[in-house]
Amino acid sequence: MCLIYNYTILNCVDLKIPMNFKFIFTWWHKQTFGTFIKTLFTGTFVGKDQYGNKYYENKKNQRWVIYSGDVEATKITTDWYLWMHHTIDKIPSEELNKKHPWQKDHSENKTGTKESFKPTKIKKDDKKKYETWK
Repeated sequence: MCLIYNYTILNCVDLKIPMNFKFIFTWWHKQTFGTFIKTLFTGTFVGKDQYGNKYYENKKNQRWVIYSGDVEATKITTDWYLWMHHTIDKIPSEELNKKHPWQKDHSENKTGTKESFKPTKIKKDDKKKYETWK
């Protein structure tokens, strides 16, 4: 008997269901089954970024990414973002995209996590800097 909770197989004793069940029916594990088939038959590997995301293109000039880990759109760096959205046609590479010393490295959006930005509170002065009209 299998216990399925949130599309995850927790315990399979009697039935022999492969653990790839979650791979076929869930999109949050890198790619869907349809994307896997599309990549297998029509996709041409174009490149890989510093975070391990793999980029593909087909003959119809459709472009897609397979994420390395959690599916999060903010993991795409700016140079690959431009290529994905057909802003540039040149495939990004490390030699072409050398950054200046003052530029920061790309980081994904951390909103809603423990690593999110928390600004310091500014204390408000109760003293008025002007006189009101009477």
